[in-house]
Amino acid sequence: MSEETLTPIGELATSLGLTTRTLRYWEEVGIIESAERADGAARGYTPYFVRRIKFIMKLKHLGLTIREMQALYSAYGDAKQTDRMLPALIAVLEDHVEKIDSRIQNLNALRTEIDEYRQRMSDKLANSLQ
Repeated sequence: MSEETLTPIGELATSLGLTTRTLRYWEEVGIIESAERADGAARGYTPYFVRRIKFIMKLKHLGLTIREMQALYSAYGDAKQTDRMLPALIAVLEDHVEKIDSRIQNLNALRTEIDEYRQRMSDKLANSLQ
């Protein structure tokens, strides 16, 4: 596939397991781009844009929000300089690790609370059956 070859939106969506609506939405909110197109032409994506979409999919899988992805896209800038984006990406990922650690602590505390409550209810049931 040459750099000039465009993958149509429907074909790309199918190959990536996305919907065309998702791709259009991501474009609307400014986290991806499609190639320039003539009026009425279908959206098309160059290999460069396909790589960016796969990167967005990875960020989404890691739990980044649309707003965070927009900030990263902004950090990447018109110059398309990866070295400008990497520090921002590292900071966002560090923040996510902290949030996940906090959620894990909260979930562990909730599990302990549920276990203790379940045990009290089991004891209460056992006492009522005696």
